[in-house]
Amino acid sequence: MDIAGKNIVITGGARGLGRRYAVDMKRLDAKPYALDVSQEHLDALRKEYGIPGKVVDVSREQAVEDFFESYTAEYGTPQVLINNAGITSDALLIKSKAGKITKFSLSDWEKVLKVNLTGVFLCAREAAYQMVKHEVKGVIINISSISRAGNMGQTNYSATKSAVDAMTVTWSKELSRYGIRVGAIAPGFISTEMVEKIRPEILEKIVRKIPAGRLGRMEEISQAVQFIITNDFFSGRVLEVDGAMRI
Repeated sequence: MDIAGKNIVITGGARGLGRRYAVDMKRLDAKPYALDVSQEHLDALRKEYGIPGKVVDVSREQAVEDFFESYTAEYGTPQVLINNAGITSDALLIKSKAGKITKFSLSDWEKVLKVNLTGVFLCAREAAYQMVKHEVKGVIINISSISRAGNMGQTNYSATKSAVDAMTVTWSKELSRYGIRVGAIAPGFISTEMVEKIRPEILEKIVRKIPAGRLGRMEEISQAVQFIITNDFFSGRVLEVDGAMRI
């Protein structure tokens, strides 16, 4: 699929990696549209690059259904969905310190699942619905993570990213008959605002574990997105972009 001229919806598209995807797609003459929970960041994206967007909570079914209906009516059928929205809320399953034992809270478990798993499911379902309804071939790209294999302190995040991988394979098989490809990208540690907030001493230890000797750059993940869009034989697989690091 050529990128130029395509309708591309990006969740979590006003900040971090999502913003980078949106800006790069704009530069490649596509028509990106960003979903985010921050109106401030959406306004900045529109002001600086002319990229439209809307505040949408991807974990709410009605909000997602309404968005894809209104988007399709105004802009046409989405041809690419980049399922990028995600959050973290890290903690150990059980932590014992100074005789006090604390537990991983159910609320922290549930809020990550709502965005990282339910949100991916809802957006993919509605994008695919519009593609099939209007007989448009398309691409769905889910953003996974190196943590999909399991990472200490990330029970919830790792569980969602592993599930995203499984959904990617499942949907690629189900949707191929309609000309819809589904792929995923599992980034390693990338130089984003989120990663840069990690304490310097901890970040230094992380970088030492990366065989490539550095953090990944956002443009390198964006290039992987572009590869999946343009390679019509890529589907049902997870593309690892992690500098050879394995958790």
